[in-house]
Amino acid sequence: MTTATTSTSKVAADSVGGSLRFYGIWLIGIFVLIVLPMIFSSGGSLTSFSLIGIAIVFALSYNILLGQTGLLSFGHAVHYGLGGFAACHMMNAVVSHGWPIPLPFIPLFGGLGGLVFAMIIGWVMTKRAGTVFAMISLGIGELVASSSLILRSVFGGESGITTDRTALPKLLGWSFGPQLQVYYLIAFWLVLSAIAMYALTRTPLGRICNAVRDNPERVQFIGYDPHVVRYIAFCFAGFFAGIAGGLAAINFEIANSAYLGAIQSGLVLFSTFIGGTAYFFGPILGAILVTYLQLGLTNLTTAWQLYFGIIFIGIVMYAPGGIAGLLMMHRPLIRAGTLWTVIPSYLLAIVPTVALACGVILTIETVARFSGGDPINLFGIAFNPTSPVTWIAAAVLVVGGGFVARLTWQRIAEAWDRAATVARDRGYLA
Repeated sequence: MTTATTSTSKVAADSVGGSLRFYGIWLIGIFVLIVLPMIFSSGGSLTSFSLIGIAIVFALSYNILLGQTGLLSFGHAVHYGLGGFAACHMMNAVVSHGWPIPLPFIPLFGGLGGLVFAMIIGWVMTKRAGTVFAMISLGIGELVASSSLILRSVFGGESGITTDRTALPKLLGWSFGPQLQVYYLIAFWLVLSAIAMYALTRTPLGRICNAVRDNPERVQFIGYDPHVVRYIAFCFAGFFAGIAGGLAAINFEIANSAYLGAIQSGLVLFSTFIGGTAYFFGPILGAILVTYLQLGLTNLTTAWQLYFGIIFIGIVMYAPGGIAGLLMMHRPLIRAGTLWTVIPSYLLAIVPTVALACGVILTIETVARFSGGDPINLFGIAFNPTSPVTWIAAAVLVVGGGFVARLTWQRIAEAWDRAATVARDRGYLA
């Protein structure tokens, strides 16, 4: 009796502790969103935070397809773009007709724009998964993107549709003219959308989406239609992507064909996969990294898209679980107390890995700037792209850094195996 009571108390304590950790993480995230503009108050910082918030909503919506349901889409930007156009048209209609709809409700209409299009095309698209779905999504994405330049009455042609967010009715005295107010609007919808999408993953629908991803034949055997499940997930993804597009339209006060293009679909794919599709916070990490790199690299080099490709290939080859997967791999070692045995190997691998990365960067920039002769500034060191010394330095860094880095990575693998074995013996590693 005493043993049973103790066991029940321990389970209850663990449950309470898990709930406190769960709600604590969300409250910390909300607190960070509130105080972030108080610490970094410059206009550039607020703009960057706003773009990151939009990218997070967009990436989480894409993960409903890729991570939860196993649908690889090459045209997810269609819902994002149509949501942006729907938001712009709605804002202009509110101004012209004098409707009492304040700006914070506009992203909802963007979500409805993405949802309606998903409902129209989704039933046919989701009949099949895998390569068939991916190719259909690519074709529809290019079709809609090209149509945006033809249907000028709807999409405005090359100039797009412009609007004025400050012309809408004020809410609590906020005109949403300053970027700070726009940031808090995006942060509000980010929290609301993230909570809704996380709750979706915990519902029976979210669980059956995971089952369709893993084994659709088994799902059909137990009485569910995988086609219907994929269609519902596709509609949810289109709705939240439309919300992200509506937020982008509010932020930029314009919607154009760039919202619908393949580059936008590629960026959300990069964000989701680099961050990691297996964990809910993976797309969040990926969206932050990709947006930050996009904003930073575009000012430094014209070959910024090449760097994205290299990072993506590296993640696919060496870390298919993404950044979130890499982080969560360390959790059993932390709980078992064996992580400290791996840290020295990590520190040893930093120098050759950084040398390899510098060699790759120097090689790319030398090739990109060779014809123009523009100087290369790599961490304060100037290089002439037409000089043989630069080519030799790049080759030495790539070959030498790569060789030494590979040796140190082998040492990491050996240290990891020892630490994982101890953690497994202690019951912390599956």
